Order: sequence, then C-alpha cells, then structure tokens
Amino acid sequence: MDGGLVTVFLCGDVMLGRGVNQILPHPGDPALRESYLHDARAYVELAEAANGPIARPVGFDWPWGEALPVLDEAAPAARVINLETSVTRSDVFASGKEVHYRMNPDNLPCLTLARPDVCVLANNHVLDFGRNGLAETLDVLAGAGLRTAGAGADADAARRPAIVPLDDDHRLLVFSFGLPTSGIPFSWAATEDRSGVAFLSEPSETAATGLAARVRQLKRPGDIAIASVHWGPNWGYGVSRSEAAFARLLLDGGIDVVHGHSSHHPRSLEAYHGKLVIHGCGDFIDDYEGITGYEQYRDDLRLLLLVSLEQPTGTLHDVRIVPLQAHRMRLRRPSARDCHWLQRLLDRISTGFRPCTTTEEGGHTFTLRPL
Repeated sequence: MDGGLVTVFLCGDVMLGRGVNQILPHPGDPALRESYLHDARAYVELAEAANGPIARPVGFDWPWGEALPVLDEAAPAARVINLETSVTRSDVFASGKEVHYRMNPDNLPCLTLARPDVCVLANNHVLDFGRNGLAETLDVLAGAGLRTAGAGADADAARRPAIVPLDDDHRLLVFSFGLPTSGIPFSWAATEDRSGVAFLSEPSETAATGLAARVRQLKRPGDIAIASVHWGPNWGYGVSRSEAAFARLLLDGGIDVVHGHSSHHPRSLEAYHGKLVIHGCGDFIDDYEGITGYEQYRDDLRLLLLVSLEQPTGTLHDVRIVPLQAHRMRLRRPSARDCHWLQRLLDRISTGFRPCTTTEEGGHTFTLRPL
C-alpha cells in the first residue's frame, strides 16, 4: 500500500495447458480429443507459423515475458489471476467437452514464479480431467503454498473466499464463482457431498443477495472484497442486461471490484458509485496465437491491470493498464500503433471514466480515472 492506496494486479485467463505446456521443460502427454487438432504440439506449430520459431524447451518465465518486470516494478499489494487449466497427470478426459487443458505438475514453477496471491478456479477448464484431476490440482497448488478460491472438495470449500493479508489490520477477500454463460457445465457445480466449482445458475438478484450476505459476514472495516466471476461469451463487446445489473448489485452489496473473465479479448470497464466492474479482462496467457477467424477483436493484445483503491473505503482511485502482446507464446510490449488502437477501444467501450491518459516512458501505460 502506498499513501492510503492499495493496488491489486488483476488479469484474465492464464491458460498454461495444452500448447503452452508443450514448450515448457516438462511437456507431458500431448494427446488431445478435439475435432480440430489431436496433438497439443500443433498449437505451437500454429504460433511458429504466424510469428517465428520457439526454441524448446523454454524457461519457466517465457510465457510471462515482459509481464514479470512490469509487476516487479509496480509491486502490487496482491496478485489475482484466473488459472484456467487443470494441473494434473490424469489422462481421463472429461466427457461432453471438446477442449481440455492440463499442465504437467512438474511445470508448476511457470506459475509460482509469477507469485500469484490468489488463483481463482471457478472456470470451464479446471475439471477438464475430472474430479480426480481437480483434486490433484488443488493438492498441487496447496503444496506450493498458493491460495485458491472458486473450487473445492464440496460446496462450502468452493464458495470460501481466499484471504490475503494486506497489513496488520486489513485483508483482501477474493470470492470466485462461475456462470453457465462461460461454458461451465451444470454438472461441475460443487454440492454438499461432491467436489466442483462455485456455480451460479444465473446472474439473479437472489444470487447477488446471497453473496452480499456472505460478504457482510466476513468483511471487516478496511478490507477489500473482490468478486471474481467467469461469465459471458468468448467474443463480442456487448454485456447482457442481466449481467450488468448483477454486477451493480454485487457492488451495492459490499463488493469493491467485480473481476470478470472468460472472453478472449478485453470487454468494457465500468466505474459505478466509486466501484469497479471489469466485464472481461481478456486472455492473458494462452496458445491461441495463429488461430484465425476473429482478427477484428485483436485477441493478441492483452491487459495487465493494476487497480488502485483508496483505504479504508475501497473507493476506486484509478486503473493503470499495461498493454502486452502474445508473440511466439510470450508476452511482449506491443507497438505504439497497437497501443493506440487499444486505447481508442477502451475509451469507446468503457463507461464512467474520463478519457484514457497515456504515459509512454518505458512503454505505453494507460490510466483510467473515474468521472
């Protein structure tokens, strides 16, 4: 914390499985059961065809690229990511799904060197290798000292927030849950006697009221509460009326930041009554490079979000955005032209903010300040 502000790093989907797993030092079985491709190494070949060769194996830091020095310099009080992959050696592919993500547990240093304080898990890939795969994922992450939220051995464990100490008196509470609009199967929901994810069948007033009650029960004066939600389609900038209303109900109920993810590209940010809604962070690390069909969304451009909140109220101060770009399965700084494209997009689709201001020293950084 700095001068009465607490800064939290947020990003979208961190998908260290499939093609990314294949370039790391311990790639594991590349077999897939997709109609499109049957070998995870083919995703590496697509990336190489688009942007050049990748010398394998890469170091564990390779996928993060320029994100790591940016984070070290920013020194946020907490780092929260959506870990959208199972971490398992299981070869039992979940039925009813075509796309499956797993990372070999031996490649876990690729995750731990980014020093996430919370890995949210309520997403549509954490059970790609069944409930045994989920159990191994939870065990591996816990063994590495990583906090998780959004999945667990039963419903109580899945709904339990991750708690990060910010100082001697204040904490960050991270609640994680997912909706079926993101592709999470209903059968993945955790129950009283079954493991799974924290699952909401719809973004209703009843669901928001229930979460608000849990927030009031746990949140102390000066704490920061984040609702990390996996929702919405992969593509498109539109936000459904029900999800927009649901996000606002969460903020009215004690949540300070709604951390939305699932879309493959950034969606709108909204400042509402001094609080923040990120409707979609976009992907952060994945193996989609070289896949065509949605070029108009520029899903190669990624957002590193540094959200600064005032203490003790949790009021939004600003959002600093460092643009990055996937290139040879590594995050690098994009060109000035790409940064300007992204800045114009954010100004067009976001609400409740002044126009982006830009700092170019050491690379482009955008700052959004609420009206």
